[in-house]
Amino acid sequence: MDTLTLTITSALAGLKAKTFTAHELTVACLTAIEAKNPTLNAFAQLAPEPFTPPPAELPLSGIPLAIKDLIDVQGLPSTAGSPKFFGKFPAAQNAFVVQKLHEAGATLLGKTNSHEIALGITGINPHTGPVHNPHDPNRISGGSSSGSAAAVASGMALGALGTDTGGSIRIPAALCGVVGLKPTFGRVSTRGVLPLSWNLDHVGTIAKTAEDAALLYAQIAGYDPRDPNSVNTGKISLEKSDPRNWRIGFAIGEFIEAADPEILEAVARAAGLFEQLEAEVITKEIPRLAEAAQANGTMVIADAAAFHRERLAAHPDWFGADVRERLERGRAVTSTEYALARRTQSELKHYFNLFFDEVDLLLLPTTASLAAPIAGLDSAAYAPRLTRFTAPFNLTGLPALSLPCGKNGSLPIGLQIVGPAWAEAKILQAAIAFERLFKTHFNACKRTTPQIYL
Repeated sequence: MDTLTLTITSALAGLKAKTFTAHELTVACLTAIEAKNPTLNAFAQLAPEPFTPPPAELPLSGIPLAIKDLIDVQGLPSTAGSPKFFGKFPAAQNAFVVQKLHEAGATLLGKTNSHEIALGITGINPHTGPVHNPHDPNRISGGSSSGSAAAVASGMALGALGTDTGGSIRIPAALCGVVGLKPTFGRVSTRGVLPLSWNLDHVGTIAKTAEDAALLYAQIAGYDPRDPNSVNTGKISLEKSDPRNWRIGFAIGEFIEAADPEILEAVARAAGLFEQLEAEVITKEIPRLAEAAQANGTMVIADAAAFHRERLAAHPDWFGADVRERLERGRAVTSTEYALARRTQSELKHYFNLFFDEVDLLLLPTTASLAAPIAGLDSAAYAPRLTRFTAPFNLTGLPALSLPCGKNGSLPIGLQIVGPAWAEAKILQAAIAFERLFKTHFNACKRTTPQIYL
């Protein structure tokens, strides 16, 4: 059984047809972990008993998944990539999203490595070691949901959960060549997840295809009355829709053009495919993206410094250098600077409400650069290159998805699709339609492979 090419969708079909059992599927993933994790360093720890057979009628029955080590799994410690501060005792109960996956019959393989306390986007962690990119182990995986993306891209897990505060699902998804979905703020509960920013944290899904990302999203989305940020939007619907006649904005302008040329070329070709899907693609300059990214950055470090204030005061040396630097900068943010960032957040939420009156979806790159070499990389200095296009949609809380749209050499390139609040279904349908045409038009690898490239 080749877990590298197996998707959640095809695995469910195989389980239903009794081509293989849930136990055999789990063993195949554990075998892949044994072979690949020593090189990639995606998994922090494995669950002690991943073989409990689930009832066959459940939506994700027998599907092996990975959980970012920021999200509580009952009986396993949550170190958040910072073992000197966290993880001394196992979690007493599951996070809301983990409980939802458990109820859906998923098999939880274990916890995946993260950039320390999720405050970084390279996956280089001085405590646990770097997570390596499956396409080139000398390069970063992206972060902070580093291990989750690397595990899915390498076939060690069929899907995973991550968190995203400035791009931490979408960035590693883009750099590792998989699909990453950040839902609307409030759509998926963060209860049982170690905070980075109470105002910007999102939990989302990582998978090989948009269809798989949708299956996972459907299980974890929903109202949690014990989460103060959770919003009750009623029943979660993933009804199918046709992208024909959709108005799709294609971001242009000086802020976008700072991306590497090969990324801009791949995203432009992707926009052309949406025209082949009979959507109307409209070029759009979005002058406030830079302002949004800056305000998000201010809030992330200030909120992180507030949450970790006692740890930072007592043992600053227990944090890695890049994380300590960002926490110190967060502690230095003034009340005026923070108030202005929050005001920018309010203004830009309104700005994008009006923007999405004109278009259904927005296309832009996921990252401005490809995966960088690990050796000698300054994580804090490199962060703005990777969060440039993702952070604005944490500030505004809008749903956003990254999926592969090409590659440069062996390195994947990510296309980001953004929609108005609560429009996850439309984003996912656009991504699924794009994947199908992408495969056909470029005669690429089978749709079941994580390497869906030009």
